[in-house]
Amino acid sequence: MSRIDNATFYHASIAEYGLNARGVHWHSTQAQEIRFDQLLALLPLNVQSIMDAGCGFGDLYWYMNDQQRASIEYIGLDALEVMVHEAQIRTAKTIYQCDILNDPLPKGDFYLCSGALNILTRYEAHRFIRRCYDASDRGIIFNFLEGEDTSKTYNYLQVNQIEALGRHLGARMKFRTGYYKDDCTVAFYKGVF
Repeated sequence: MSRIDNATFYHASIAEYGLNARGVHWHSTQAQEIRFDQLLALLPLNVQSIMDAGCGFGDLYWYMNDQQRASIEYIGLDALEVMVHEAQIRTAKTIYQCDILNDPLPKGDFYLCSGALNILTRYEAHRFIRRCYDASDRGIIFNFLEGEDTSKTYNYLQVNQIEALGRHLGARMKFRTGYYKDDCTVAFYKGVF
């Protein structure tokens, strides 16, 4: 069972803040973009396609365009119809409505995930990461809240837990910290490139 209901969590935020970064539970557009910077810093330059797992309104797509990464094929995935609909309008790209924990996932070079792990249980977060990693050709890059798990809403993970998962998957790992309080970004790479 989830820590909190995903649909209720996001629908309430959208009702309060609208279809923007605050509506998907970021403090601001700047806070969202700081995390996008970290994802893209770990993304190799020769990537052909990315799957944006938990794409929200497709903001990562436009941020990638602003950072001259527009040549990468972008596909979004989100569980909520409102997110999928808005992302399709904003990006004019392929956006799938799916439950990443259970539904079949499309193949692509890399899966990227910003914020989608934050309200999952520890088990769900590990399952989410494993499934995206398995569906990728080259790996997954994701961020997570780092620290002790004391929140009744948010899921905090320990770096050593993520390292253990990466070792279990046989991934080559790279971590980025210090850019935002209690936030960590990690890449699980497959093979050598």
